[in-house]
Amino acid sequence: MSDKKESVLEGFKAFLTRGNVIDLAVAVVIGAAFTNVVNSLVKGVINPVVGAFGTKDLNHYSSCLKAPCETNAAGDAVSGIPILWGSVLSATLSFLITAAVVYFLMVLPMAKYLARRARQQAVKEQVEEVLEVSELEVLKEIRDALVAQRRGPEKSGTGTP
Repeated sequence: MSDKKESVLEGFKAFLTRGNVIDLAVAVVIGAAFTNVVNSLVKGVINPVVGAFGTKDLNHYSSCLKAPCETNAAGDAVSGIPILWGSVLSATLSFLITAAVVYFLMVLPMAKYLARRARQQAVKEQVEEVLEVSELEVLKEIRDALVAQRRGPEKSGTGTP
């Protein structure tokens, strides 16, 4: 049973020391920091700009499902059923901005880089293939020359006895 525990611990250690886990941890930390930046952008810039067309910040836009909607000083609903569609719109804008930034600043450049790298690898493989073919041709010529030397001049087909 101790062998099984050791193998499980060794497997876990191998799992943790692989690059994928470290990359994932870094991505989560960067993603959390990036989320804060995007949320600040939406809250500090986008919401007031959209709110400029109305009277309030996006998070304050709401409708009343069951009238009358009344709130207390803290903003909690006292009566009625409020639908806070402004916060949903704000979260949607935040998601769209995050998705656009991730796509245009990370996914698209990485895709272009990988495509360029694949083309370079294909060219390199073609060059290696041509070199292998030319090496094979040279080896065939050397073989033919050695065979012709062994036969001698009378058997090479030159016509001299």
